[in-house]
Amino acid sequence: MKKIKAQLKTLSKSLSTLSKQVEKITNQVDKLQASQKAVPAKKTVAKKKAAKKTVAKKVAAKKAAPAKQETMLDAVFNAIKRTKKGVTVAQLREKTKLDSRQLSNALYKLTKKGAIQTKSRGLYVKK
Repeated sequence: MKKIKAQLKTLSKSLSTLSKQVEKITNQVDKLQASQKAVPAKKTVAKKKAAKKTVAKKVAAKKAAPAKQETMLDAVFNAIKRTKKGVTVAQLREKTKLDSRQLSNALYKLTKKGAIQTKSRGLYVKK
């Protein structure tokens, strides 16, 4: 019993110190909130200026952006799209200058997207 009473006393002491620390923290938070409420007038002006700068940067970046480069999928799709009867893998390899693995991956992705279909083995047409 004595051990339990001693443990309860130490527990109550630690709880009281914790409650005091929580009170200090809440007071600090209240002070910070009060100081932040007084400052917003200055920050809004700064935010507006920063927003104007970012808009100006975005506009400048859009004007200076170069044209998009054609991706590997685009190149393969365009080569297939140009033919009415379809195009073979050998013809695609010749037109796109891709190795067989890259070409195989591109054809797989385009068929999964539904952009092209296989007319017969090794012959692809636009869907």
